[in-house]
Amino acid sequence: MKAFVLVALLLAASGPALAEDAISQRKAVKTSQTGPQRTSPQAAGAAMPASLPATVPEQFSPPQEAYASFPDTAVAVPAKPSACQLRLVKVATFKPLPVLIGAGECGAMDAVILDSVILPDRAKVVITPPATLRCTMAEEVAAWLREEIAPAVLKIGAPLRGLDNFDSYECRGRNRVRGATLSEHGRANALDVRAFKLASGETIELTDINVAKAWREGIRAGACARFSTVLGPGSDGHHEEHIHVDLAERRGGYKMCQWEVREPTTLAEKKEPPVETAASASLLRSEPVPLPRPLAANATSDTQRRASRTRTQ
Repeated sequence: MKAFVLVALLLAASGPALAEDAISQRKAVKTSQTGPQRTSPQAAGAAMPASLPATVPEQFSPPQEAYASFPDTAVAVPAKPSACQLRLVKVATFKPLPVLIGAGECGAMDAVILDSVILPDRAKVVITPPATLRCTMAEEVAAWLREEIAPAVLKIGAPLRGLDNFDSYECRGRNRVRGATLSEHGRANALDVRAFKLASGETIELTDINVAKAWREGIRAGACARFSTVLGPGSDGHHEEHIHVDLAERRGGYKMCQWEVREPTTLAEKKEPPVETAASASLLRSEPVPLPRPLAANATSDTQRRASRTRTQ
């Protein structure tokens, strides 16, 4: 009888523990089937304080030039070409790009990589390297080459076959100055041109002072009439070896044309020796003026003259 009572007491004591084990096992099975349960922020309360985002002091943050400014690979190229691209395909070869996204205000919609421009005679002007531009800027560059540059180059040499691209799309401030106002290059709205290449292999640099001044003045006039901004030698010290053109939008359609068309500096003529006059010649041929004699010699000569006068007297 005592043994039976003892067994009953043991079973009564172990009942709650077995029940808790069973509940734990059921929770484990449910968790494995449905995944871990998340605790809501309200339930977490002060036990799980929310972490603040890390900030970088402005003086230590990199400039916008340090950020990547390549096309956003997550954005696909539009399947349907824009109206600008439909016009551009008739006069140029290019590749459409996704939306350009860079730091700050850098970036552009409807951008293309301009490979070449097709002249009216179907010859191609190759852009080296290919320029990344807004379609509207690429269209204006194509018109410039077709309507103005190609005919002008043909007058002084062989047909136009290439354009030396110094810079196109680049996420940076003006003149690459840290913290400066965003350049139109950062909007894919500008092109820096260094030179034009001819079919003969000759290269014509726009800032070369040995190229005919009248020809360069004609190129300057056409560029300033077509583009919103033209910068060259004499503008700001950063465009001494290339020409910058862009389509910046300003109030009232204001344009900026700063390109000093320079010419070679002439050496000062050598001065001819003065013509020998009759008076100067006579002076050069006259007897030299005797130098003053020493005092001792003068005293001896005076003594001799007095003695001579005394003897004659």
